[in-house]
Amino acid sequence: MMNILLINGPNLNLLGTREPEIYGNKTLSDIEKDLIKEAKEKSINLECFQSNHEGEIVDKIQESVKSIQGILINAGAFTHTSISIRDALIGSKIPFVELHISNIFSREEFRKESFLTDKAIGIISGFGISSYSLAFEGIIGYLSSKD
Repeated sequence: MMNILLINGPNLNLLGTREPEIYGNKTLSDIEKDLIKEAKEKSINLECFQSNHEGEIVDKIQESVKSIQGILINAGAFTHTSISIRDALIGSKIPFVELHISNIFSREEFRKESFLTDKAIGIISGFGISSYSLAFEGIIGYLSSKD
């Protein structure tokens, strides 16, 4: 069975109430439940993890090396600041898709720089919460082509 890890970074636990005009009204729990259902229909195990703490995200990536085949990551603000998350992803050698609810390239200047994009197998940005499903389809397609 394919094992995929979904990582959500800081403040994504506030989805549903945080800037709904940008991020929508669905909670992170709603998004995770929908994606887990989609994964089960495809006989894929999806583990979900969220943290507001950089080190916890690094630890989770490192702990996943032997059990996870692919990572979906919405690193939130850490996208633009975290070399340690970048290094953990590179060091793990686990293929990953970077995803964002909003189009980070149409927002503030500082959000246009990502420490992850050049190492990701792909990036999904700007499709609202559908970005999660699109990224999920992308990682499945990538991993399936490697079999």
